[in-house]
Amino acid sequence: MTTHKITLIPGDGIGPEVSGAVVKIVETAGAATRVKFEWHTHNAGAEAFEKTGEYIPKALYESIEATRVALKGPVTTPVGGGFTSINVTLRQKFELFANFRPVKSLPGLKTKYPDIDLIIVRENMEDLYAGLEHVVVPGVVQALKIITEKGSTRIAQFAFDYARKHGRRKVHSIHKANIMKLSDGLFLRCCRAVAEGFPEILYAEHIVDNACMQLVMNPYQYDILLTENLYGDIISDLCSAFVGGLGLVPGANLGTECAIFEAVHGSAPDIAGKNLANPTALLQSAVLMLHHINEGPTAEKIQTALEQVYREGKTLTKDVGGTSGTKEFADAVIAAMG
Repeated sequence: MTTHKITLIPGDGIGPEVSGAVVKIVETAGAATRVKFEWHTHNAGAEAFEKTGEYIPKALYESIEATRVALKGPVTTPVGGGFTSINVTLRQKFELFANFRPVKSLPGLKTKYPDIDLIIVRENMEDLYAGLEHVVVPGVVQALKIITEKGSTRIAQFAFDYARKHGRRKVHSIHKANIMKLSDGLFLRCCRAVAEGFPEILYAEHIVDNACMQLVMNPYQYDILLTENLYGDIISDLCSAFVGGLGLVPGANLGTECAIFEAVHGSAPDIAGKNLANPTALLQSAVLMLHHINEGPTAEKIQTALEQVYREGKTLTKDVGGTSGTKEFADAVIAAMG
């Protein structure tokens, strides 16, 4: 039996509930496929600060350095003040340069856009999210947009490599180079240079505001969207609405040494502890994690069961039109695994 050591960050709000449900499902699938998981649990954010005096405890950093893979529940990020985003800090610390967000319809779930299958590949460390901002004079704040040749080339290479490996047909670079001619212009030049090495993949470019309109009018014209950090953050949330919202879509932050898989929705403190949260987003993130650690059969076992539960529609959570709770949904997925 193979054993994998994984750092678990339960998160706050609904985080402990959805992460608990996902761990139970993953362990059940692992038992059936002779895979064992050793969870190293650490928290981050306000709760961690109360206990350790650090928003990201040293022990958490050390755990990720040791395991090289983490599964992370939602952590609250204060708006307009408070501590720095835990997500951004972890991405920068471990140089998780690629944010990978597949958006795919679940069977049986009725939405305005059926049969969606999109991939958003977002540069994860630069742009405005580099966090370089300061007060120039009272009432004036300057934020610096950072785009580098290294970062742009690296994320473009990731997108095209993924497209070739998985048989995706086209890549659109999303930009605002008509206005930001130097920064977004550099990003586009790097994307074009990489695209030349993949002649079998159709390459195109859309200005970000037009891309948002095009997505709403006809999302089926896209396959992989390759973006800078801020544009990708916005577009990936927009695309999640095509399949039912952020409670359903997975996310991965990938680097050369480490990877963190996370639910991209918020911590929803208003429903915390009420057995109402939908664990689908974190569960599908765990599926991505299992593929990453080369446990494909375990991943497919979970994905097949999850899709069966949605196809039957009998044990869904309230956010997708059902009446079941977090625990009941998790039990249904486990039952569907046989």
